[in-house]
Amino acid sequence: MQRKNSVIRFKYAVAAIALLPVSAFAEDANTASDSNIVVTATGAAEEADQSGQAITVLDKATIDARQYQAVSDLLSTTPGVTVTRNGGIGQPTAVRIRGAEDTQTLVLIDGVRVNDPTSPGGAFDFGNLLTGNIDHIEVLRGPNSVPWGSQALGGVVNIVTAPIPDALGGSLRAEYGYKNSKQVVGQLGGKSGIFSASLGGGYFDDDGISAFKGGTERDGYRQYAANGRVGVAFSDTINLDLRANYADSRVDYDGYQSTFPYSFTDTADYAKTQQIFGYAGLNVALFDGALKNRLAFTINDTHRDNFEPAFGSAPSFVARGRVERYEYQGDATITDAVRAVFGLEHENSRFFDGFSTERTNLESGYLQAILKPIESLTVTGGVRVDDHKTYGTKVTFSANAAWRVGSGTVIRASYGEGFKAPTLYQVYGAYGKPAFDGTQALAPLQPETAKSYDIGVEQSVIDGTLKVGATAFRRDTRNQIDFVFCASTSLCSQRPSGYYDNTARTRSQGVEVFVEARPTSHLTFTANYSLIDAKNRLTGETLLRRPKHNINASIDWNAWDRVNLGASVQTVSDSNDSDFQTFMPTTLDGYTIATIRASVPIGDRFEVFGRIENLFDAKYEVVSGYGTFGRNAHVGVRVKI
Repeated sequence: MQRKNSVIRFKYAVAAIALLPVSAFAEDANTASDSNIVVTATGAAEEADQSGQAITVLDKATIDARQYQAVSDLLSTTPGVTVTRNGGIGQPTAVRIRGAEDTQTLVLIDGVRVNDPTSPGGAFDFGNLLTGNIDHIEVLRGPNSVPWGSQALGGVVNIVTAPIPDALGGSLRAEYGYKNSKQVVGQLGGKSGIFSASLGGGYFDDDGISAFKGGTERDGYRQYAANGRVGVAFSDTINLDLRANYADSRVDYDGYQSTFPYSFTDTADYAKTQQIFGYAGLNVALFDGALKNRLAFTINDTHRDNFEPAFGSAPSFVARGRVERYEYQGDATITDAVRAVFGLEHENSRFFDGFSTERTNLESGYLQAILKPIESLTVTGGVRVDDHKTYGTKVTFSANAAWRVGSGTVIRASYGEGFKAPTLYQVYGAYGKPAFDGTQALAPLQPETAKSYDIGVEQSVIDGTLKVGATAFRRDTRNQIDFVFCASTSLCSQRPSGYYDNTARTRSQGVEVFVEARPTSHLTFTANYSLIDAKNRLTGETLLRRPKHNINASIDWNAWDRVNLGASVQTVSDSNDSDFQTFMPTTLDGYTIATIRASVPIGDRFEVFGRIENLFDAKYEVVSGYGTFGRNAHVGVRVKI
């Protein structure tokens, strides 16, 4: 009853704030499209050079120039990010930031937390996220639980879809390529009076490659997707913001044969996933814009079904998950030197595995102070309190500073904490470890926590045409949850195949270095290097699928003001993994992949583009036993409407 009353008080507080008088327009930071503005640092719009945290922004121009179909391929070129995919496009894809688990990466799409409530660790599967109608992406490296809460132990990936244009207009993109790959993406929108709206859609289909590296049958992927946005500006000070994203995906995958020796091989297995993400927000400004308020409701609804035709037509695995969130955020400019960002949140989660439904909820509050004691220095500090239904109260802190020295130097330093409660699957699923039942011999699961430190410097010279930077980081994680194969514990009578438990303390430390050069208005060169040393502190072993060295370089040339030519190279060092057949430790060799690309505008509305990926046909694995693309080519056209 006490928890129910606290939810009611939270909702009444939100309603009361909405009734206050207003006098200035409040912009929702989640829709900001300026690459110099970031929202992942504090949850509200902020100048990038005023944040003490390491953030990379991939803008629309970069996304278009690189021509990648999958967002994960784009993210793999950013500092500190490691990507693994179990085969071709659409296969399960993990994004790890600075050596953290993929379950510790928080993902947002248009302001909605989209981590999968049906997956064992709550990770977001990037396999179902294509570049489609994306406007820009922010990648924050390091824990940031104060504004973002649970799951932001490793970092945050914030994705914003195309904004609504001022005048009626849109775009269309069509592409065809390797393995009969077909993609069509369109967007149309505009504004009229107080109303604005946009609607987009996408279709992707390819025959794919075999997910099993030794297989001969292709594992294809198909997706229908839609995104929409509606805005109503009731006045200069009040506006309503509605957003929705939908995806219906099917992917063929390989598994283990149903008869002895049960080896990994080609199978006819497939999976279907439906995802609905929704956002409804009311933005209200008070006191000539000194206090901006955002009231929002978000929903993340995910359905997953796996099918193994060898065992019948019914799904072999069923999962239904939903997360509903009520959010209030305030952004107060108290003086030119003092700003506060604060909020209240209530989250309801539920999970159905085909047999039973489990639920939990989380209530949170946070406060951040952004101070400018002098014009060149910005200091940010914050605290968050999370009250979890099962795991009680947790307090996390963060602090960072950005010092702008002269006209071209920025020195950054940050400290961040992270907190992630066990998922409903890890507690109640088929391999879950029951929480607080009073009878089990083993201690119940505990939340994962992390502490991170980093310090970095950026230097811009030659009128901004050359920028270099370096960041050193370290993160320690406690109570990391992993799967445990059963041996002799008392819980094995309930979970004979294994269960989830707090088994690891991990440490990830390293360095990120980048270079950006624009020697002429027609030529751009970027490069970055990441050294990530991620280990289990209890055993000293290097964590799986974390290559220690990663180098990315890209060059783009606008030739004769007409033809755009580009090339990218990615070099990844050896990594540890578990052998797909024996499950014993193994080493995956490093590899180098090169891509060349070109685009040619035809008039003001048309552009023809194409690329060749894996130019030198490198043979490599990123996950033991799973296939990767050889040399492949694609061509397409973009149209401005």
